[in-house]
Amino acid sequence: MRSLTAVACIALCLVLAIIPGASGIGGDEGWIRVDCNVNGASVYLDGEYKGETAGGSLTIPVYTTGTPHQSVTVEKSGYTSYTGAVTMPAADETTTVYATLNPIVTPTPVSYGSISVSSQPSGAEIYFNGDYRGLAPLVISDVWPGSYTIRAEKSGYQTYSTTARVSSGIMTSVYCPLTKHETSGALYVLSTPSNSNVYLDSAYQGSTPITLNNLASGSHILEIDHAGYYDWKSSVSVPAGGTRTVDATLNPMPASTTGWIYVSSSPGGASVTLDGSPKGETPSSGSLKLNNIATGSHTVTLTRPGYQPYSATTSVSPNTVTEVSAILQPATTPSGTGGLTVTSTPPGANVFLDNTFMGISPLTLSSVATGDHVVSLRLDGYQEYSVTTPVNAGAVSTVSAALTTITPAPTPRSAMLPAAGLLALFLVALVVIRRKP
Repeated sequence: MRSLTAVACIALCLVLAIIPGASGIGGDEGWIRVDCNVNGASVYLDGEYKGETAGGSLTIPVYTTGTPHQSVTVEKSGYTSYTGAVTMPAADETTTVYATLNPIVTPTPVSYGSISVSSQPSGAEIYFNGDYRGLAPLVISDVWPGSYTIRAEKSGYQTYSTTARVSSGIMTSVYCPLTKHETSGALYVLSTPSNSNVYLDSAYQGSTPITLNNLASGSHILEIDHAGYYDWKSSVSVPAGGTRTVDATLNPMPASTTGWIYVSSSPGGASVTLDGSPKGETPSSGSLKLNNIATGSHTVTLTRPGYQPYSATTSVSPNTVTEVSAILQPATTPSGTGGLTVTSTPPGANVFLDNTFMGISPLTLSSVATGDHVVSLRLDGYQEYSVTTPVNAGAVSTVSAALTTITPAPTPRSAMLPAAGLLALFLVALVVIRRKP
């Protein structure tokens, strides 16, 4: 009988070793895996420190027979923390928690810059976007970041013009080397009526009567205008070493119900629309002239890439010039990034951008680099969804995914046959042994 018991025990142990799940070893342990978009983040289960994420995750062993864990917290300095509920795993199983940490961004305030202007020789008249600011050397303070035109003029020298780029909190240096006129002359300009505006080669010079000295000899374009009169415009020749007198008679305009709008901007190069109709661009210095504008109220709008739109309502009177001067403000949206919104049906899918885990749907991402990106969504029990979508500067792209369930494959009945056969052999052997005398 003892030999019978020993044989039975050996056979039973053989069956238990072969049949999967028959042994209880390891049956009371599972794992909680924490996936995080930030490496080096500290992970806590119910307030107890468990380690740091590395390679995008941290796996924590837990006993399924012990007290169930309730919550997980993931945190790292410089990032928002994550706290969420925990689903306890069954024996020999793993449950996953997805934690998204977002960087804490402190906005950088925008401040004024300045421009330091010098000339050679010194003492040149300095104009900032067409406005006189003084004699070089000088410093132009409280300048909003952007591009500006600096013009230097000095008697006996050719005019020098350049573009200065101003950054926040920084002084930009501008050097204006002036070249002497090889030969120069002068113009003495009179007009009827007097006190008319004088422009030489499109640059405003003052009002009549006026003497324009130290002009390069040769041909120039002289323009004279006055409210209520037709513009006078002609090519004039400046004599070398002499002075030419120009006496212009302007013809009065008939009584009308129109006026003018002069539009300027800082910086120049802005597109101008009047009541929704395009009218051209503002020059780098001076104004864009809008002629024969009907009296009454009008809306002037200026746009320039990289700057916020500017809009103003102005009133035009008969035979009167109305000025619109716009200081454009830089746009706040970065030109090289856009946004991306990802939704799914059902929600709660893991979102990957170019194979990098970003969070749980629905999810909105900002400051995404422009260009094409691969967006993938993964959810247990559903087929993975993947699509390539473009992201444009200053715009928000949208990905909406309808996830498809996975149909589980049937379990083959033949998988149970080896264990059943072994059990049958054991029973036959037991009967045979019992029948032996």
